[in-house]
Amino acid sequence: MKATLRRLTGIVAAGSLCTALVLGGSFPANKVKTIDKKVDALLKRMTLEEKIGQMTQVVIDVVSEGEDGRREPHALDPVKLEKAIVDYRVGSILNVCTSGYSLPHWIDVITQIQDLATKKTRLGIPVLYGIDAIHGANYTRGATLFPQSVAVAAAWDPEIAKRIGEIAAYEVRASGIQWNFNPTLDLGRQPLWPRFWETYGEDVLLARTLGTSYISGLMGDDMSARDKVAPCLKHYAGYSFPLSGKDRTPAWIDERMMRQYFLPAFEDGVNAGVPTVMANSAEVNGIPGHANYHLLTEVLKQEWKFDGFIVSDWGDIKRLHTRDHVAETPKEAVRMAVMAGIDMSMVPLDFTFYDLLLQLVKEGSVPMSRIDDAVRRILRVKYIVGLFEKPYPDTSLQAGFASKEFTEFNRKVAREVITLLKNSGSILPLKKNSRVLVTGPTANLLSVLNSGWTITWQGDSEALYPDDKLTILGALRTTLGAKNVVYVPGTVFDAPIDIRAAAAAADTVDAVIACLGEKAYCETPGNIDDLTLDEAQLRLVEEIAKKGKPIILVLAEGRPRLIHRIVDKSRAIVMAYLPGMEGGTAIADILFGDAVPGGKLPFSYPKYPNAIVPYDYKSLDTAGGNRYDPEFPFGFGLSYTTFEYSGLKVSKEVFTMKEDIIVDVSVRNTGSVAGQEVVLLYVSDLYRSISPPVRELKAFKKVALQPGETRTVTFTVKSGDLSFIGKDYKRIVEPGRFNVAVGQLTSPFEIR
Repeated sequence: MKATLRRLTGIVAAGSLCTALVLGGSFPANKVKTIDKKVDALLKRMTLEEKIGQMTQVVIDVVSEGEDGRREPHALDPVKLEKAIVDYRVGSILNVCTSGYSLPHWIDVITQIQDLATKKTRLGIPVLYGIDAIHGANYTRGATLFPQSVAVAAAWDPEIAKRIGEIAAYEVRASGIQWNFNPTLDLGRQPLWPRFWETYGEDVLLARTLGTSYISGLMGDDMSARDKVAPCLKHYAGYSFPLSGKDRTPAWIDERMMRQYFLPAFEDGVNAGVPTVMANSAEVNGIPGHANYHLLTEVLKQEWKFDGFIVSDWGDIKRLHTRDHVAETPKEAVRMAVMAGIDMSMVPLDFTFYDLLLQLVKEGSVPMSRIDDAVRRILRVKYIVGLFEKPYPDTSLQAGFASKEFTEFNRKVAREVITLLKNSGSILPLKKNSRVLVTGPTANLLSVLNSGWTITWQGDSEALYPDDKLTILGALRTTLGAKNVVYVPGTVFDAPIDIRAAAAAADTVDAVIACLGEKAYCETPGNIDDLTLDEAQLRLVEEIAKKGKPIILVLAEGRPRLIHRIVDKSRAIVMAYLPGMEGGTAIADILFGDAVPGGKLPFSYPKYPNAIVPYDYKSLDTAGGNRYDPEFPFGFGLSYTTFEYSGLKVSKEVFTMKEDIIVDVSVRNTGSVAGQEVVLLYVSDLYRSISPPVRELKAFKKVALQPGETRTVTFTVKSGDLSFIGKDYKRIVEPGRFNVAVGQLTSPFEIR
C-alpha cells in the first residue's frame, strides 16, 4: 500500500475542462448580485400560496382542450389555463400533449401562457416552460434532429457536442421554450438499460468531456441571450445502473463507486453553471432518488454549492407512496421529497402537490425556511434565463430554424459517428455500379434512425416523420438508382415476413445490405429480457449467407444487441447507432465511399449475454480464466485508410505531484485516402490502496490526416487526472509506478 500524498477536494479531468462558475457560465458576478437582490425583494412580497405555486409544475395536458387535455388539433383551454396560472400560481409547465407542434403553434402556446402569467396574476411572474429536447428540438415539427447522445459519443469530438448544443438551443428558443431537460449525464455501463442511448457511453472522461461541451453550447456565456436555454442535468444520480437492466428498477452502488463513476459528470455540470437538476426516478441502495437527502442536499447543494433548483421526474413524488412504499400517505410523500431537497414537483397531472404542501406548511411539518429556499432558487433561474425581461418568444429566430447550415452540419455529424466494426477483404466501400439487395426491419423506417423523444415520446409514429428525409433504403436508391436496389423486407423486428424471398433475391445481386436493429422505444417500454438481437433477424442473415453473397450488416440500434451468431457470416459490419434524421443519407455516404468512417465505440460491445464487462475492468475480473472478451472493444473502429503509431514518449521517467506529465506520440496515415483517427491515451496505475482498473482513459484527441501525413500528438496529464476515491470516500492521488499506453505502445513513468 502506498502513502497518500495529496487529497483533492474537486475533480480534475484531463485537459481541465471545467472551473467553478456562478450560474450561467461566465455570467457576470455583478449581474448575479443584482439578480439576487431582485429575487429577495420579490420573495418578500409573495404569499405562501404564490410560493408553493412556483414549486408546482404541470403538464400541458392539464391546461389543454378535451376531457383529458389531448384533443386534436391541440389548443389551450382558457378556463383550465386560468385555473392553473391564476388560481394555483403554477411556476412551470412542460411537455406536449400527443406529438410535436409546429413552430407557429409553439409560439402561440407560449404567448398565451405568458400573457396570463404576466398580465393576470398579482406579481406577474412568468412561467418557465420545460421540454425534453434530447437530440435537438424534437417536439417541434421540422427541427434539426441530431444523432442520439451515445452516437454523438462515437465521434469523440467536443466541438461537435458543443455545436449540437448551440443549434438545439437556437431551435428550442425559437419555439419560445427556455428550459431543456437535457443532458443525460448518467453513465452507460448497463447495456440492457433502455435509456442507454441517452448517455455518452461507458467512460467517465468521455461523458464528462462531451457533457460539458454540450452544456456550453446550450448556455453560452449568458442564458438570457435570445438563442440560449437553461440545461437540466439528469438523472441525478445512479439511475443508469439498475441491477436488472430494466428502467426504473433498483441500483446498488456504494459511496466509493458512486463518487468514482457516477457523480463526476454531474459535478462538472454544476461547476459549469447548469441551473437545474432532475432527480433519479428510481432508487439506489434502497433509497428512492426523490427521498435521498444525502445526494440531493448534502452532496449537491452543500458540498458542491449548487445554487440552482432540483426538479422531480414525472410523478415521482407520488410514487414515494404508491410505488416505493417509503411514505405511508401522499402527504407524507410530499413532505419527504421537499425535505430531501426537491424544489419543484413535476406533479404532473393535477394540483395535489400544491394542496398537500400548503397543508404541510400551515401545520408546521415543512418549515417556511425550506419553502423560501426552494422558491429563491426557482426565481433566480427565471431571472438568469431572462424571463422577467423577455417572457415572450423571439419570432425573429424563425428565420434560421432548420436552416441549410444546420442540416449540412447534421449530415456531417451523422457521417462522423458511424463506426466501421468489420471490413473483411475491404469489401467497403462498395462500387456505385453495384446491384444490391436491401433487407431487414430497419431499412425503410425513419423512426429507427431516431428512436424515442422524436415528435412523440416513443418516437414510433412513422406517419408523423417528415417526407423530405431519407430512410436507409431511400438513400441507397438515391445513390445507386432504383433499378440497382432490390428491396425485400425479410422480417419485422421479431418475426419473419419473407426470409425465403430475401434469400432468393440474393442470387440476383452483387452484395446484400442487411439493415438490422431495434424498433423505436424510450424508457420503460424499451425494457428487454435478452440483449441478443431478435431471432428473426439473426435467421434472416443466416439464410441469406447460404447464398454465398457478401453481406454488409448495418446496425441501427440504441444499445449493443448481441450478434455473435452472424458476425462470421458478414463481410462488413457498420454500427450506425441512432444517427438522427440525416442518418439514412450518412449511411449511404459511408457504404459507397462518399465519406470515410472514423467513429469509435464509446462502449464495449458484448459477445455473450453474461459477459458484460467494461473496458476499465479490474484484474480480479480476469482471474480464474475470466477475460475481457467483447465482440468489439471500447474505442474500436476501422477506417478506409490505416494508421500507424510510433515514438511514444513520456517527457521524463519520474515526476513530482506538482508536475504535468507530457506524452508525445506520432500518428501516420499509411493508407491511400484521407481520414480521421481518434488517439486514445490510457494510464495504468500498477499498485494503489484501492484495487486499480487495468487501465483508464485519461485523454483523447481527434486528428485528420492526409495519405502519408504524420503528426505528433501531445497530451498533458496532470497528477489530479490520476486521482481516485480512497477508503474514506475522498478523492486522492497516490505516488507510485504507472504505465501509459497509446495503441499497442506503452511506456512507464513514476510519481514520487
